[in-house]
Amino acid sequence: MPTRIEVVADPVRDRCVLITDHLSPRRLPGSAGVVRVALVAAGALLLAGDQVRIEVVVSGPIRLEIVETAGTVAYAMRGGSARWDVAIELTGGASLQWYGEPFVVAADADVTRSTTVRLESGCTAEIRESLVLGRYGEVGGTLRTQTRAWIGAELLLAEDLDLSPENRTGWAILGQNRCVDTVTALGHRLPEAPHTLQLEECGSIARRLVDQQHESDLGRTPATH
Repeated sequence: MPTRIEVVADPVRDRCVLITDHLSPRRLPGSAGVVRVALVAAGALLLAGDQVRIEVVVSGPIRLEIVETAGTVAYAMRGGSARWDVAIELTGGASLQWYGEPFVVAADADVTRSTTVRLESGCTAEIRESLVLGRYGEVGGTLRTQTRAWIGAELLLAEDLDLSPENRTGWAILGQNRCVDTVTALGHRLPEAPHTLQLEECGSIARRLVDQQHESDLGRTPATH
């Protein structure tokens, strides 16, 4: 059973259904028209054999804000592997803001991570993924990521990254950096700025490649739209 956050806008009382698996979602106080949910690890994460799946479904003119209370460490897996899959669906004018905490891939970890987003026209999402390859002083393990996003039937974004140790040090990937910090906007655009790519359709990717995660400025002030 996946971790699931399901929010439905209602003129009387917005509905919020939360299901716990590897992560425990917990509702936080929020203002009118905004539902805030914290994600808390329900046990040790991320270990060999773990298959984490997070489903987020938001319906109607409401804003969901997901807060991670701490970063995640993928620990050494001794030849094993793990998965971290996120599936997001927004309909009826819904919006999502999810500024994740660092996802650290320790030495000898092997992780596949995927993010799939499906939006109806008029919906927006803004997602931060902060990937850190290795704890301090480590050469991090293997991380492969896949991102797909659609607005209606139109494919908005398709990106695959192979961040395995033998591939990521190329000048066109990370070079000597070990952190990939990304904010992806879907259904709206981020302001024009260096290191921000405007997608062909309505969306943007802002990315920083840094040695230490705290050197990135992306998570300090979420963009407004």
